[in-house]
Amino acid sequence: MYKQVVVVRRDLKLDKGKLAVQVAHASLNAYKKSDPDARKKWEDSGGKKVVVRVESLREMLDLHKKAKDLDLPYSLIRDAGRTKVPPGTITVLGIGPCKEEDLDKVTGKLKIL
Repeated sequence: MYKQVVVVRRDLKLDKGKLAVQVAHASLNAYKKSDPDARKKWEDSGGKKVVVRVESLREMLDLHKKAKDLDLPYSLIRDAGRTKVPPGTITVLGIGPCKEEDLDKVTGKLKIL
């Protein structure tokens, strides 16, 4: 099975609209970076997506490093700072689509948002 996970920072307390936009950015950008074969398999199996949470920037950066070390497709989103947060604020991390067992090594213990 294949899936995609988007990790959200809860400490930023983003409103629902801002959060939805940030998740969409991460999902699409990570998708574009994934292997075309993995994208096809993910799409053919239903396009499973999961949104999970971390409580801090440090936790998110640790996950980013793990994804990078495992050579998983990822997208770390830095906000432009036009509305709710300062420019350059890291808001979300999208990983995948890729094999679920590989992704679970990075995000498998996180709680659903």
